[in-house]
Amino acid sequence: MNKSITVAKTAGFCFGVDRAVKIAYETAEKRAGSKIYTLGPLIHNPSVVSDLESRGISVINSPSEADAGDTVIIRSHGVGKAVFEELERRGVNIIDATCPFVTKIHKLVAERTLAGDLVLIAGDKEHPEVQGILGWADTNGSGSAEVFPNCVELVKLLRKNCEKSKKGVAILSQTTYNIRMWNQCIVASSDFQGVTIYDTICTATEKRQSEAESLSRKCDTMLIIGGRNSSNTKKLYDICNCHCRCYLIESSRELKDIDFSTAESVGISAGASTPAYIIEEVKKDMTEILSNEEEFNFEEAIEQTFKKIYTGKRVSGVVTAVNSTEVIVDIGTKHTGYIPSSELSADPNAKPEDVVKVGDTIDVIVTKLNDAEGIATLSKKQVDAQKGYDDVKKAYESGEVLTGTVTNIIKGGVIVTCNGMRVFVPASQTGVRASEAMDSLLKKEVRFKIIELNEQRKRAVGSIRKVTAEERAKRKEEFFENAEVGQTILGEVKSITDYGVFVDVGGVDGLVRRMDLTWARIKHPSDVVSVGDHIEVTIKDIDKETGKVSLVYKKTEDNPWVIFENNYSVGQTVEVKIVSITGFGAFAQIIPGIDGLIHISQIANQRVANVSDFLTVGDVVTAKITDCDIANKRVSLSIRALLPDGEYKPKSHDEAPEEEAEAEEE
Repeated sequence: MNKSITVAKTAGFCFGVDRAVKIAYETAEKRAGSKIYTLGPLIHNPSVVSDLESRGISVINSPSEADAGDTVIIRSHGVGKAVFEELERRGVNIIDATCPFVTKIHKLVAERTLAGDLVLIAGDKEHPEVQGILGWADTNGSGSAEVFPNCVELVKLLRKNCEKSKKGVAILSQTTYNIRMWNQCIVASSDFQGVTIYDTICTATEKRQSEAESLSRKCDTMLIIGGRNSSNTKKLYDICNCHCRCYLIESSRELKDIDFSTAESVGISAGASTPAYIIEEVKKDMTEILSNEEEFNFEEAIEQTFKKIYTGKRVSGVVTAVNSTEVIVDIGTKHTGYIPSSELSADPNAKPEDVVKVGDTIDVIVTKLNDAEGIATLSKKQVDAQKGYDDVKKAYESGEVLTGTVTNIIKGGVIVTCNGMRVFVPASQTGVRASEAMDSLLKKEVRFKIIELNEQRKRAVGSIRKVTAEERAKRKEEFFENAEVGQTILGEVKSITDYGVFVDVGGVDGLVRRMDLTWARIKHPSDVVSVGDHIEVTIKDIDKETGKVSLVYKKTEDNPWVIFENNYSVGQTVEVKIVSITGFGAFAQIIPGIDGLIHISQIANQRVANVSDFLTVGDVVTAKITDCDIANKRVSLSIRALLPDGEYKPKSHDEAPEEEAEAEEE
């Protein structure tokens, strides 16, 4: 069996720790010879702390240990506001390496406590990150902040506040809080009013634990790399130790004391304070133990962690966080890379979470650098636009049809976004009629061609109509090549007139005349179909010279005369509905599409001077079929034939129908 080594994807530095370490190494390089300190160990990893010390960065535990002119690096955990103020009073040069996610929590706590709210923080009260968060509670306001370790303690605090003081409550957590416990807290807090939840957990912790557990189920041996005083490293060890043989080590030097003779599949994960080069060193040495691989170059690994950037440079980075307003990207420098939502996509309606995901590797352009704050503003949109322009230029030269989405309706036309580039399509080239609104195109995917290109300004003009016309011409040619009289095809109703309906049957608009639309009597063709309907029609006639096509929509099997002939005969008694009155009689519907004539002489057993005295449109009467001429489409009916002498009387128009019935009963 081949022996294998697998490293978890999320093993090692989280974004905040990685940023802090890079800032520390760069500070050591820029300020070599001066006194540089970290306030507390930069990370819980002896190897990194030792290496930093060799580069002139020592550890102090209190601001009082630093003198004016010294440089103090604030680690990723962050510190309270009072610590910053004390360092400033002492004249110390402050390098703030606080994780941006933690900084946002600091601002949130300060704002909510200043507003007079109670802030409840999920976490370990002794943890340096939590102590730093507490240090940003605004003591000048009426608000306050407290820490709770679990759901039980949270409920106690909520009851105390919501039932007595009635303060507004904000609940948040330290970035490394247990996700399962956090979910329990969210459920428990839903029973209380005036509570606002802020999800401030860093998803890297959850992903690291989940991946390590999954890996430990597949391997027979797990190596967890990290400081023994690191709580998240210990937690990784506890999780994996339940599934396979597990070892917690701080560096590759400890591998020589472990017996790997029975190991076949080795999994490696690491705590958030473990740098990539130590993980790589362990992997290299582990590989050598199993298969005598080459020796790892420590110095080379250190150098690879740094790269220079400047405004306008195109770099690759890994997405570490996504929210509704921005995307945070690790670009491999001390800077925190931010992509504002406006610089993420050319589509103004696109949501950040739909464009990128955490873990994606993307290309960006540096648009602004702020070395003092350690921030690099980035643009993905500009990279996409550069690539998009190249694609658009090739399409223009080759006549290729492009596909894009209409993202804006503007004066004079629309904007189509294609491969990150915005292409202007004039109103005359959209294919939308002048009388119609172009709003129907918004957010729709369209096919278009580039008809004009401005290379100097890198702008393009497109045409949707050109593609539609070309495709329609091709379909029209194919239609006349293959269409035959009598053929049944599917079409789309394009327009309706008084005399008929025009149907697109594939590049050709065929006409269904009113008489060929339905067997029934109608007031207007719109009573039968609507624009946009997809209907099945039969080709009645084709004139290839003029390009005209006649169509039939009504079906032979629906011919009412066929139905009548199959189901009715002379002498049969039927119930009919009066549909019209004339001077010589009345027409009554037998079935839809077949009306029979009740001649004035066949209405009653007496002379009828006025048909309206006996019949009204809408009346349902019983009559006898007395004659049928299918060829000439005529049917004669008689009420009189079914009446005893003198029984059928004229109506009294002064009486209501109910009164007539009562009179008949009497």
